[in-house]
Amino acid sequence: MSDDNEILPEDVAPEESCYDTEYQTGQDNIDFLGLDLHNPVFFVSAGLILSFVVGALLFPDAASVFLTGARSWTLDYFDWFFVIATNLVFLFCVFIAFSRFGKIRLGGDDARPEFSTKSWLSMLFSAGVGIGMLFYGAAEPMAYYTDWFGTPLDVEAMTPEARRLAFSATIFHWGITPWAIYAVIGLALAFFTFNKGLPLTIRSAFYPLFGERVWGWPGHLIDILAVIATLFGLATSLGLGARQAANGLEFLFGIDGSIGTQILLIAGITGLAIFSVIRGLDGGVKILSNVNIVIAILLLLYVIIAGPTAAILQSFGTNAVNYVLDTPRLSNWIGRDDTEWFHGWTIFYWAWWISWSPFVGMFIARVSRGRTIREFLGAVMVVPVVVSVIWFSSFGTAALEQVDSGVGALPDGISEVSLVLFQMLENLPFSEIASLVAILLLIVFFVTSSDSGSLVIDSITAGGKLHAPVPQRVFWASMEGLVAIVLLVGGGSQALTSLQAGTIAAGLPFTLVLLVCCVSLYRGLMTEMPSRK
Repeated sequence: MSDDNEILPEDVAPEESCYDTEYQTGQDNIDFLGLDLHNPVFFVSAGLILSFVVGALLFPDAASVFLTGARSWTLDYFDWFFVIATNLVFLFCVFIAFSRFGKIRLGGDDARPEFSTKSWLSMLFSAGVGIGMLFYGAAEPMAYYTDWFGTPLDVEAMTPEARRLAFSATIFHWGITPWAIYAVIGLALAFFTFNKGLPLTIRSAFYPLFGERVWGWPGHLIDILAVIATLFGLATSLGLGARQAANGLEFLFGIDGSIGTQILLIAGITGLAIFSVIRGLDGGVKILSNVNIVIAILLLLYVIIAGPTAAILQSFGTNAVNYVLDTPRLSNWIGRDDTEWFHGWTIFYWAWWISWSPFVGMFIARVSRGRTIREFLGAVMVVPVVVSVIWFSSFGTAALEQVDSGVGALPDGISEVSLVLFQMLENLPFSEIASLVAILLLIVFFVTSSDSGSLVIDSITAGGKLHAPVPQRVFWASMEGLVAIVLLVGGGSQALTSLQAGTIAAGLPFTLVLLVCCVSLYRGLMTEMPSRK
């Protein structure tokens, strides 16, 4: 999101469809109080989400029981489904990249990239991982190393093997396998929009399977699931970020970091996102996104230079190699002794990534016109892995070195996962300034994620239209904040579990959509080959 010519929703319009369809973008829309709403996607999605919000606020105890029950049921019966699905999606992407389909150019043979490679790669990285990487940058490796919530593969904590797997498992959760999830959705949307001229909405990716029925209820259900999954995924990120920002303020200034403060933070950040929507993309999201990247790079360089520099630099290569070697073990779901860890971390992550895939997939589709499929998949799946290795190795090594050296509060273990970043920064030079920068970065990530997410949801609920009225975006930005607040309130003292539960429950049905999307994309790519030499 850093280029002056960045493709954003208003700048993209599908070409004339080469499929035999008479469907026009927004033809099922109705004018309601000056809004341009797709019937029934907007009304069903909004109705379900509002019902959840009202019910959870009126009956918070029942909501907590429901969320916990939904999480337990999903993990007990469908953990295998999440793992198999993500593995299949990864293998599918590898197959497509190395097959004859890899030469297909998004937008047609004459299309050329609209951005330099440097700008394009920068935008890919900025899409959808900022809050999570900041929240878990130091905390996740430390949690695995110290047995805060189990250890990967049930190894003994605080040992060299635990240290190795702490980084391998963290990078595994942020590496090539989950980015394949984004890649499939992004590639499908880019291909069917730029090469086939269909509307820029999730249902278009299923035209080869459903034909004209995709404009009816099969397509409505797909878009509704995409809206709900995206909104819960965004709400989870907002909730996690609010917890970390609130705890950071309490750690630095003694400000109460309770649920009330977290709710105020979410409300304030949602207000900023709404203001950004009203200001427009050039005056809102684009400016904040540019600031976003600069602050993240500065914070990363600070940790590398002010922390144990030699150990951090050495860890880059070591962790990258170990990640490759350990991925097969971490990908296996059969006969594991670390079930609690596996469910609480890996399955939660896969559901979270799947929930985010409509949002991030649509974004990376918009900025990738003119790239070949092989180039697209190579960048989307490989570049973020490199960034993840550097980021988590830097923050994680700084934290683990303090644990092993008995420096600061971290050797006493994790009291609150969202505090780990600030406890690690506390023992580095200029710690208060660095902590304030981290809080500022969280807020900027909040606003850009909420704003961008509302644009994507709005596009889906407007039937693929790219110029829906601003009040509709305001509505969805408000819904994201409300759901985040409800998940925190409904979870009570177990707010983190509540956030995870909402994501896992919403991600389950969209996992099936993801797998069907692979089949549909393959059939669509096959229709492109006869016209090629």
